[in-house]
Amino acid sequence: MAVLEAAPVPTPLVPDPTPVPIPGLAPVAETFLAWGKWVLVVAGVLGMFICGGMMILGRRNRSATAVDGAAGIPWVLGGLTLAAVGATIVGVVVR
Repeated sequence: MAVLEAAPVPTPLVPDPTPVPIPGLAPVAETFLAWGKWVLVVAGVLGMFICGGMMILGRRNRSATAVDGAAGIPWVLGGLTLAAVGATIVGVVVR
């Protein structure tokens, strides 16, 4: 047991520095990400409107259209969920 305690701890071969923003570029990056979030929110609302419209239009004699509209809802919600937790997922993976 004493041999294991005295053994040196191996160090990683590749350095792992913490992320540091490029000087002067942080505000530009935050603006770009804010614009991206805004576009995703607008696209999500539009996607829900399109799915609802397809369900309304497919109510009579076009059941395939209604089914396609209903099948699109989980995809819209999945995309919005991924966009909402995207920063958290990237933060966990990068660490």
